[in-house]
Amino acid sequence: MISQEHPLPVTRQCQLLALPRSSVYYTPQPVSAGDLALMRQLDELHLEYPFAGSRLLRDLLRLRGGRIGRKHVATLMRRMGIEALIRRKSTSRPAPGHQIYPYLLRNVTVERPNQVWALDITYVPMRRGFVYFVAVMDWATRRILAHRLSNTLTADFCVDALDEAITRYGAPEIVNTDQGSQFTAEGFIEQLDAHGIQISMDGKGRWMDNVFIERLWKSMKYEDVYLKACSSVAEARQGLREYFDFYNRQQRHQSLARRTPDDL
Repeated sequence: MISQEHPLPVTRQCQLLALPRSSVYYTPQPVSAGDLALMRQLDELHLEYPFAGSRLLRDLLRLRGGRIGRKHVATLMRRMGIEALIRRKSTSRPAPGHQIYPYLLRNVTVERPNQVWALDITYVPMRRGFVYFVAVMDWATRRILAHRLSNTLTADFCVDALDEAITRYGAPEIVNTDQGSQFTAEGFIEQLDAHGIQISMDGKGRWMDNVFIERLWKSMKYEDVYLKACSSVAEARQGLREYFDFYNRQQRHQSLARRTPDDL
C-alpha cells in the first residue's frame, strides 16, 4: 500500500490514506513464549468461568503461581478476543457504525435441520502461537456444517465458512451470532441478505443465547486442541478436520436421544 519508491513522499501517501506515519515503520513483534503460556491458561479458565473478568482471572492465575497484573490480563484477553460473559445495561444499542439485530430465538422450538444455524469464533492455542477458529453449527442436529482457521480476526474467514455451509446444505431460515465485528461486517450481512436469511444476534454478554456452540468449544479444546498442541496452522487445520469428522459421525448427544449429528 505504501511504497518507498513512489514519487509522492511517504508522509503524503500516509495523509492520502489516512494512516499514521508511525505504522509504516512498525515491525510486528511475535508474542512471547511467556504470554503464550499465559494465554493458554486464560483460555482454560475462561471455559471454566465464562463470567470472569480481568480481575478475577488475574486472581485465578495467581492462585496457580503466576505473577501478573490486571492490565496485562486485559491486554491478553483483547488479543484472544474473549471477554467476561455477563449481562450489561443498554444491550439493545447498536455498536457504532453497525446495525445490531434482535435475538429471534427466545421461545422458539428448533426441531428440524436448516431451521437455525449458529456461528461463533474461538481462540485456538498452538505450540508456538495461536489462531482463531470459526464454526457453523446446525442447532437442531448439532452438526458442524463448516469451519475455518485464521490468524486474524477479520470477517473474511467467517464469510468463507458461511459460504461453504450454504453451498453444501442450502440456506437456513435463521442465522444466530454474537455482536462481534466479524458478524456485523458488511460482507457477512450482505451474504445473509442475499440468501433471504433472517439475522439473529445474542444480547451483549448473553452467552446462554448461543449455549450449544459455547459447549462445543469446551469439548473441542479438552478432547483435541489441548491434547495435541499443534506446531503449525496446517497441522491444526488437519487435526480439527479429523476431530469434527469424528464429532459428526460418532459423538452421541444426550439431547439427541443418544444419536449422532449424522443420524439426523
